[in-house]
Amino acid sequence: MNGWLLGAGIAAAAVAAVHVIAGHVDPVRPLLDSALPDVPKRTMHVVWHWVSVDLVLTAITLIVLAVAEPSGTELVALLTALHFAAYSVVFVVIAAALPGPRRLLRLPQWILLAPIALLAFVGAA
Repeated sequence: MNGWLLGAGIAAAAVAAVHVIAGHVDPVRPLLDSALPDVPKRTMHVVWHWVSVDLVLTAITLIVLAVAEPSGTELVALLTALHFAAYSVVFVVIAAALPGPRRLLRLPQWILLAPIALLAFVGAA
């Protein structure tokens, strides 16, 4: 068993749970109640669900890789690590462009995503 990948998978599952529960309350409800036109509103709603599915599937992937260690584990773990690293970078770049102090803490999702990337990178080695 690969403990690094298991840790990454458990962390990813926790992030998926936070996303589904808190994300529905914080950004999704206000979005759906907003005056945005229906097409952009529903497009953003779809994107939120895509991310939910993505987080759940990557958590499952990391846990299966950790437990079963099938052929190709290193490559899939590396690609999954890059996936979470890219998510982290996107949040940091967009948060850094926000006005005012403590910008990186206004979109703190990268704080949850970066450790998953790091654990998966180490587990892929």
